[in-house]
Amino acid sequence: QVQLVESGGGLVQSGGSLRLSCAASRSISDFNRMGWYRQAPGMQRELVVDKAFGYGGDTNYGDFTKGRFTISRDNAKNTVDLQMNNLKPEDTAVYYCHAVTYGLSDKYDRHYWGQGTQVTVSS
Repeated sequence: QVQLVESGGGLVQSGGSLRLSCAASRSISDFNRMGWYRQAPGMQRELVVDKAFGYGGDTNYGDFTKGRFTISRDNAKNTVDLQMNNLKPEDTAVYYCHAVTYGLSDKYDRHYWGQGTQVTVSS
């Protein structure tokens, strides 16, 4: 059973920074894509960023990130991190780590989610 565990959330003032980390129970190299989603109260879960970490892999950022957020991988720690700068009150949400391994077709893809970490940005 794959487990993803997020850490690094908390309370920060507007304009501040946070770094989230997602630790996996298996090698992150086993996943085809990893990334972050977020969900604010009463809102649908939305993509923050996801990335294929293999050679030539693409990265998809949510429009709202606008250069403020950066995804990275730490092979030594087996984590995928999200650096968030210039945070705004509207960034307040629960942030979820996500990973996927591809199957022979979409219906055989396996998706994994962490339990989420709360990020609160005060004005």
